Amino acid sequence: MENQGMLLYIGIALIVLLVCWYIWAANNLIAKRNRVKQCLSGICVVLKQRNDLIPNLVAAVKSYMGHENEILTRITELRSHTFQPSQETEQIKNGNELSGLLSRLQLSVEDYPELKANQQFHRLMSNIEDMELQLQAIRRTYNAAVTDYNNFIEMFPSSIVARQQNHHTEVLIDIPEHEKQNVDVSKLFKQQ
Repeated sequence: MENQGMLLYIGIALIVLLVCWYIWAANNLIAKRNRVKQCLSGICVVLKQRNDLIPNLVAAVKSYMGHENEILTRITELRSHTFQPSQETEQIKNGNELSGLLSRLQLSVEDYPELKANQQFHRLMSNIEDMELQLQAIRRTYNAAVTDYNNFIEMFPSSIVARQQNHHTEVLIDIPEHEKQNVDVSKLFKQQ
């Protein structure tokens, strides 16, 4: 009789431990998912700040380079797309393309000495460069949060709880293939 009582207590203790673990795992999944959402929101905030600076930059550059410049046209198009309601992944994709175009714009400016000397242009480019650094940092933070969340979803035994609560893995921010190519430095020197 005493053995049955002891087995009953052990069984109850195991059930209590399993329930406590399940609650802990469920809450941990929610916290990790919310961290991913927070990082994604942070990316969108920095993109918005950067996009608010772009009209001033475009206006400063247009006065020297003219309206025919394809980089300015594409920057303006991408900026207008970010204000349209779209998914965050589309905003991030446009933001990545915009980052590449801003670098190309910096190279194009080399042909315009008056623009290079313009203090407003320098101030705007400095602000945009700061935004680019913030974007890089928050993208790394986002990818770390997504990796942590995805690991928790995919690893046993937390994967059981994730499946029951319908958690799905998130996608990492990836660098487009054309940006992974090595830079031909000799071409950069020829542009000047």
